[in-house]
Amino acid sequence: MSNVTFYISNLLEKMTSTDKDFRFMAANDLMMELQKDSIKLDEESERKVVAMLLKLLEDKNGEVQNLAVKWLSTALVSFHQSILTSLLAQLTSPHMAVRKRSIIALGHLVPSCSPALFMQLTEHLMGELSRGPPTASVRTYIQCLATVSRRGGHRIGEHLQKIVPMVVKFCNVEDDELREFCFQAFEAFVSRCPKEMSPNIQAIIKLCLKYITYDPNYNYDDREDEDQESDDEYSDDDDMSWKVRRSSVKCLEAIISSRRDLLVELYGSVGPTLVSRFKEREDNVKTDIFSAFVALLRQTRHPHGPTLDTGAKEEPAISLLKKQVPTIVKALHRQLKEKSMRCRQSCFSLLTEMTNVLPGQLGEHIPALIPGIIYSLTDKSTSSNLKIDALAFLNVLLSSHNPEIFHPHISVILPPVIQCVEDPFYKITSEALQVTQQTVKLMRPLDKPVSFDGKPYVKIVFACTLKRLKAADIDQEVKERAIFCMGHILSHFGDQLGADLQPTLQIFLERLKNEITRLVAVKTLSLVASSPLKIDLRPILTEGIPMLGSFLRKNQRALKLNTITALNVMVTNYSDSFKPPLIDSILSEVPALIQESDMHISQVAITLITCMAKVCPSSLSKIGGTILPEVLNLVHSPLLQGGALNSLLEFFQVLVATKANNMGYSDLLKALRGPFYDSKSTDSMSMHKQSYYSVAKCVAALSMACPKEASGVVTNLIQDVKNPKSSESVRILSLLCLGEIGRFMNFEGQKELKGVIMEAFGSPNEEVKSAASFALGNICVANLGEYLPFMLKEIGSQPKRQYLLLHSLKEMISALSAESLKPHVENIWDLLFKHCECAEEGTRNIVAECLGKLTLVSPSELIPRLKKQLCSGSPLSRSTVVTAVKFTIVDHPMPIDSLLKGCIAAHNKPSLIRGLLTSLLPHLYKETQIRKDLVREVEMGPFKHTVDDGLDVRKAAFECMYTLLDSCMDCLDIFEFLNHVEEGLKDHYDIKMLTFIMLARLSKLCPSAVVQRLDRLVEPLKATCTTKVKAGSVKQEFEKQEELRRSAMRAVAALLSISEVEKSPAMADFANQIRSNTEMATIFDSLQGDPLSGAVESMDTS
Repeated sequence: MSNVTFYISNLLEKMTSTDKDFRFMAANDLMMELQKDSIKLDEESERKVVAMLLKLLEDKNGEVQNLAVKWLSTALVSFHQSILTSLLAQLTSPHMAVRKRSIIALGHLVPSCSPALFMQLTEHLMGELSRGPPTASVRTYIQCLATVSRRGGHRIGEHLQKIVPMVVKFCNVEDDELREFCFQAFEAFVSRCPKEMSPNIQAIIKLCLKYITYDPNYNYDDREDEDQESDDEYSDDDDMSWKVRRSSVKCLEAIISSRRDLLVELYGSVGPTLVSRFKEREDNVKTDIFSAFVALLRQTRHPHGPTLDTGAKEEPAISLLKKQVPTIVKALHRQLKEKSMRCRQSCFSLLTEMTNVLPGQLGEHIPALIPGIIYSLTDKSTSSNLKIDALAFLNVLLSSHNPEIFHPHISVILPPVIQCVEDPFYKITSEALQVTQQTVKLMRPLDKPVSFDGKPYVKIVFACTLKRLKAADIDQEVKERAIFCMGHILSHFGDQLGADLQPTLQIFLERLKNEITRLVAVKTLSLVASSPLKIDLRPILTEGIPMLGSFLRKNQRALKLNTITALNVMVTNYSDSFKPPLIDSILSEVPALIQESDMHISQVAITLITCMAKVCPSSLSKIGGTILPEVLNLVHSPLLQGGALNSLLEFFQVLVATKANNMGYSDLLKALRGPFYDSKSTDSMSMHKQSYYSVAKCVAALSMACPKEASGVVTNLIQDVKNPKSSESVRILSLLCLGEIGRFMNFEGQKELKGVIMEAFGSPNEEVKSAASFALGNICVANLGEYLPFMLKEIGSQPKRQYLLLHSLKEMISALSAESLKPHVENIWDLLFKHCECAEEGTRNIVAECLGKLTLVSPSELIPRLKKQLCSGSPLSRSTVVTAVKFTIVDHPMPIDSLLKGCIAAHNKPSLIRGLLTSLLPHLYKETQIRKDLVREVEMGPFKHTVDDGLDVRKAAFECMYTLLDSCMDCLDIFEFLNHVEEGLKDHYDIKMLTFIMLARLSKLCPSAVVQRLDRLVEPLKATCTTKVKAGSVKQEFEKQEELRRSAMRAVAALLSISEVEKSPAMADFANQIRSNTEMATIFDSLQGDPLSGAVESMDTS
């Protein structure tokens, strides 16, 4: 033994070494020694080892620290059995304090104990309960079960079918404390294991509804006749019934929060009962009743916010809630007059939530709500928090209903709100200013005339806001709100302020000079300048405009954007006040704003100079000299598209219409096309592909503004395409310009154009062919009679050019209106169906797109014909039709939507499939399985290569599952969904990458369900992270594995962000393994700064 003691002392000494490797090796050796059964330490050695272990936990070296943590966990695990035995014995102690502490200790043991130990614990508790022990012991065991469930999470799930009936039985025992513990246990079971509790959920709801009204010592019917003071005699210490009511309400809240699928049913049974219990006498219980109803309202909101899908029907839960609104308001009307502040605060949070769920639906109940709000704002005993909540609710109410509803109540609402604006507490002032702002907007809306006269209230609103606006020694939030509120007063009542207007504008000017308030001052000036009342801003423009110009130089994006918006409004509405010096102070700052590095700022800056060119022609010389070169650089940028491109087109049209020197039609054309004509490179794409399309659009915009000069340019463009000496880039640009101009110009006189385009179809250069295809399709738009028959004839007679000609047809269908296309639908439809079985997949896809877009012209006639084709024809033809249906789905509501229901699933319009998911999901899940009959072996010389023909379908199925998470999450059985995600984690590389992203998304959307499955999800993640590529593998294999590991680590990082993840021993082990392995820890740490691991990585399912 002395040898062992000496050896251990030696190791302990090495652990104090300055060399980290010595410390690590000594700790590792000691750990290995102590795991041997033959080693027995004396008390002194044990004390030294424990002291050293605790010291190593604070070691500067991470690896030594990790080893100490691992050692500590290993040392403790060996004692788990004896700890459990000791604690279980203490559950029968005669002392309540000992029993309680034993339960707490067991709760801490549960997350880290082994499955076998957990089984032993639950079986012991179930065995003791089944023996029917005395009531005091039953209480202890049920409390213990609730704690085990809360701490052990999903692990208790498999035992619930035996446990729940026992606990239900004990609810009927006449013991209020025992009932309370029973409901606390149900709450824990429902929160942690919602899926496993499904068979018992109805019985538990029934019990909760029974005991939520359990108050044997009090008669609510007599309450209204009695004096308020008589309540006191019932609040006696022996009455424990309130605890039963509170625990049953909390259990109901857990059911509401974890079972959104039961929402409609909950509105039918639980909702009315909760409302009827708003009269509860005990404050603690009443607060929880309100909290449960707020949870019900939150579940009613769409999980991803309001849907853009306007075709969606109103949800049944919303309809049920609407029917209950009168009862709810009636019950709250009484509660809002209660003395209890907690009660009133709960009322306001419930009303705020309800207004958000049902915007604009409380109109008829406003008269019942106003007295309660006024009482809370004026009652001297009201706390600050209650006032803030009352004002916040009033703000939500005012902003979500029609102005007319509030006009009769303005005289009652305004005085207490003004009083709150003058409150010394800044948060109350801030909320009150927001309410004042909303009230100003309601008294005189700018978008429609109202009969209400706001004149009597303007003075008091102005005076109280001005007081706050002038104050310099107030909170930043109040300063900003006061500026914005005054902006609304000026915008809505500026014409009634008389002599007060100009001094107020001077204060705004002062706020512009202050760095802290300048942003909100710019927004406010923008608001005032855009008012239809035409507020006179001229006195502050001379000083204000150069100041705004200087803001365009600041390195603060929000300030730049808001300044440009404000200048735009001012230039439009006050053009006569803009003298040349003021214009120069703005224009000198604009060139630096037009950069491809920030397209949005470029767009708004171009909109500003377009506006200036319209209203201040004197500014044009400045625009031509310094700004035009920057604009031309932007036109040639590969990043130009969308809004920025449209703003440029308008700019050129305005510019050419002013007929200024050096900025005529031919000058601008030369500047736009110059780089393509001057290009010395033989490479057809010396300029970026996008810039060809941008320049073509600009040329067409100029030609539309100058139609007389445009016909000559068209002739020149045709010659440029014909000329064999023209470079490829010139020919491509000329064809694209012809296409863009052809959208609005008649080409009747250009006899050789068809021949020139068809000749370009034969060019060896793919880009020239593509440009010719684009040109032909777009020329058809304005020349339908001549060019459509020609194009259809060519499609039929030119099999080699079919793909390009079909592209032209697609361009034409996309650009034409439904009315123009209608007469030609039959001819085009027949032609397309002749080509829908083409062997070339690219051609079939173009045919499908044409069919889809053509179907939108007359959906009621054409959808049935597409459906009919699905039932017959070859597989190629059927796949073309399915692809065609995809192209009938567009972002905004269309008449076709009602016809599509029943035949498709949609990314943009979930309402089309929500009702069909129960029948569609089994088919979808079936496609995620690996099909052995589609896996084949291909011999490649001496090697055999496995090919999986079902991979693409599986990928599509998993992508579809990911889309459902975003749009139909509430319709999914998430545990069934997780089963298939789990299978995907063991599938092919591509499928694994998809399921890692899905797992990260799921950990944000439904963390509790993911935690329940962690033990099964961790294994495949661990396998991916620890797999090593064979030494002789090619570079791509290493890169592939590295990418796979990074993606898996992202999923792990998302899982570790779930608050209750530490309750899974498997996950805790894996987290330790990552930390102790240098390679994995490096990858994990590198992802911590990765934006994709903080936010959830998104999947491109386009």
